[in-house]
Parts: sequence; C-alpha cells; structure tokens
Amino acid sequence: MKQKQKHAVLSLSGGMDSSTLLLHLLANGYEVTCLSFDYGQKHKVELERATELVKYLNKCREGIEGEFPNQLSLFFNYYPIKHQIIKLDGLSQLLNSSLVEGGSEVPEGHYEDENMKATVVPNRNMIFSSIVQSVALSIATKNNSNCIIALGLHSGDHAVYPDTTEEFRKSCLETFRIGNWESHLVDYYTPYMDTDKFGILEDGEHCCKQLGLDFDEVYKRTNTSYKPIKIASNATNHYIASDPHPTNCQYKWYSDYKSASSVERIEAFIKLGRPDPVEYADETGPVSWEVAKKHVEQVLLIHKN
Repeated sequence: MKQKQKHAVLSLSGGMDSSTLLLHLLANGYEVTCLSFDYGQKHKVELERATELVKYLNKCREGIEGEFPNQLSLFFNYYPIKHQIIKLDGLSQLLNSSLVEGGSEVPEGHYEDENMKATVVPNRNMIFSSIVQSVALSIATKNNSNCIIALGLHSGDHAVYPDTTEEFRKSCLETFRIGNWESHLVDYYTPYMDTDKFGILEDGEHCCKQLGLDFDEVYKRTNTSYKPIKIASNATNHYIASDPHPTNCQYKWYSDYKSASSVERIEAFIKLGRPDPVEYADETGPVSWEVAKKHVEQVLLIHKN
C-alpha cells in the first residue's frame, strides 16, 4: 500500500533552530512548506540565509553533480521544499523592541540576563501563528489529510520569551480550533520544547548524516545573530559598512559573537566539539572562530560565578 503523504508547515526564521527542524522534517518524510516573515527586523540577513538554505537543499535533492563536491551522495530522498517570505510592511514602525528597525540597541551578554527582555517583539509569535495556521489548514483541506505546524521552540527561550512556552502554544491551538472548520486536521509539532540549542544541534548533526548532507554547508546558511555586521571588502582590506571605504567593494554579512543569541549558539557548538561554519566579526572586522569561542567561554564563566 502506498504510504500517505505527510504535510508540514514550518515557520523558518533562517536561524539554527528552525533550520534544524527543517532537516528533521525532511528526514522524517514530510513535504514541507516554509514560511519566513519580514517584519522589519534589524537582522534581515536571516531571510537571506533561509532562502539560501532552501535553495541549497532543493539543489542537493535534484542531484546536481559537481556543484557541491563535499556532499556524501548526489541524490537525496526527500520532497522538494516550498518557501514563501511573508512581508508585514509598516509593522516595525508600530512596535517597541530592540530587534526591529528604529528600536534601541540590541543588548549583549548572557541569554538569561534580564536585559534580554528588550529583544522581545510584542505578540510576535501570535502574529506569525495566525498566518501559519491559515496556510496549514488550507493545505490540509486541499489534500484532505492532516498537516502539522512545526515550530523550533526550545527550553532556552522560555525564560525570556513567554510566547515560546507550551502554555502559549496550547492556547494558540485552542483559539484556532474554536475559530475554524475542520481544524482537527491541523496540529502542532514541537520536538525541541524540552531541549536546548545543544540538543537541537545534536539532532541537526544526526539529520545531516541521515540525509547525506554536509553539516558545515547546511549551518553556514543559517543566522542566529541579532547584531549581524555588514562588512565591505576589496582584494586587500575590510571595512565596516558604516565606515568610509572605496566604491569598488563587495558587501558580506558576518555574525557578531557578543549578543545573547550568538552566545547561546556558540555555546552549543562548543559542547558539540566542532567549530561553527558561520563567519564571525566585531567592530575591528572579521575574527576567527577561536576569538568568538574564547569570548563566549568567558561570558559563560562570569555567568556561572
């Protein structure tokens, strides 16, 4: 008997958590529709990374020989990925958060520190949930089958972001059930709710092996930094984008290593025992993985004491 096709809608931010969940869904046989949101975030590079990752995974699946020489195989057994960026124009001007354009400076430090509440975007996940739910229900009714909503929520977020808790998720689902016909066809899937970024990264490593994907190629196409640094460069020099520089420069985004989101990510890679393939920088320009790693180790030590 032919196995019934499984459908999932994923809120794909372009960060490490949702990107890993995409791998997880592919490895478990889901046809995935990814939704990314442009809500005026400062770290808009995450949308570029989400697009790059989906394009990369789809090309891997097509088995384009020679384009990705480090891949473990040329043919990948998963469904093609659909990806849509939803633009919420005008919203950022009405929001009070350090993460949106026009907001205050994104704080630095440990991800559990009190000042990280400045990075909360009011009701963000409720806004996203409403759109994701409507797409999931449309897929379910069109195909007359179940559809899951996959979210990369994890335990490390709960202390700062109340809209990542199990209580919030259940409330969203209850409201959705009340307001829609055939809503029983849709349910939530949150496999990382009780783990942290390290646990997520471990799953990502496992999924890459299962899917025959190169771990570094996948994760260099993710962004966790809330304070990404845009650097212009030519053949000999690097320039921070805000500094004067020659006109014949090309721009490139780097991750910072001091914001809380970056600290949490780097800690996970340290625990995993492998360098982060994302490139890092600070106010002086690009830095090595060892510089980023050493800074985070110091932050963790201070927080522990």
